[in-house]
Amino acid sequence: MSRFRRLLMLLAVLVGCAAPALAHEIRPAYFEVRPDAAGVRVLWKQPTQGAVALSLHPTLSNGWLAGPPAVEDRAGDHLTRTWRIAGARPEALQGVRLSVVGLERSITSTVVHVTLSDGRSQDLVLTPDHPALTFEVERPQGLALASYFRLGVEHILTGLDHLSFVLGLLLLIGPNLRLLKAVTAFTVAHSITLALVALGLIAPKPALIEALVALSILFLALELIRQRRGGDSLTLRHPWAIAFIFGLMHGCAFAGALAEVGLPKGAVAPALLLFNLGVEAGQIAFIAAALAMGWAARRMIALPRRPELAAVAAALPIYLIGSVSTLWVIERVVVLIH
Repeated sequence: MSRFRRLLMLLAVLVGCAAPALAHEIRPAYFEVRPDAAGVRVLWKQPTQGAVALSLHPTLSNGWLAGPPAVEDRAGDHLTRTWRIAGARPEALQGVRLSVVGLERSITSTVVHVTLSDGRSQDLVLTPDHPALTFEVERPQGLALASYFRLGVEHILTGLDHLSFVLGLLLLIGPNLRLLKAVTAFTVAHSITLALVALGLIAPKPALIEALVALSILFLALELIRQRRGGDSLTLRHPWAIAFIFGLMHGCAFAGALAEVGLPKGAVAPALLLFNLGVEAGQIAFIAAALAMGWAARRMIALPRRPELAAVAAALPIYLIGSVSTLWVIERVVVLIH
């Protein structure tokens, strides 16, 4: 077994050890202020997994959110709270500080959208490193397109299920031309379904997609076992084909982030493109880091020349990825049937 593959095995172990703490794909929360007939409507929407929701609480320094929401709804895979402030105008947010309590302890983001009385709008993003902002509505910034790129990067790098699949491809194929073909097929596939879902042309059930993503990782783990035992299959002969098929499912999951916040009117195409580029940038960064560590491993890491240790080193991460993905499948199927 090459030193490169030994290091990839180590990466798989690290992913598997971290997975129980971060087993879910982390989608962004959404905060919106817009005028309505009576004054201002403030909407807070955050993703949930069954009955479990992150402990996130938006606050405004002008006291608009001090009281209980007028409406609270927990349905499907999200929690929604709505406040109505009679006689107010969105322009009153000038100089007001918004903070999301608990965001600093999470790995998700919050997309902020403000629509002014004259129809102009602002789009901003809060992150765990910057969980608060001060509104400057007198100078609307229009669409913060760069925010969609950052959202895409964060989405892939905090999605251990997606990274597990990519790492599985690296373990299955190794650093060669076939890996380039497989990653390209995965990219093309998830770009297609990401666009279709984000534009509203298809509407798969999020819970079903998350279960299928977990199944794709488990399937890849089984193929790694088949390869290790000297077997043969379509996946082993043409890994790009299975990467494309499962890439369609992963693209639907990527679109879950955009489904939570929506695409801005008048800038759908650039926002969608930048989000997809952000996903690709994060994926490429992960692959590049794995390849760089493999390069370093060839010069620094050497396991003892004992066949039994080499066998354990080869088998452990495969079974670890398979075990974790099995837990994800069970967990997500339970959410699906409820």
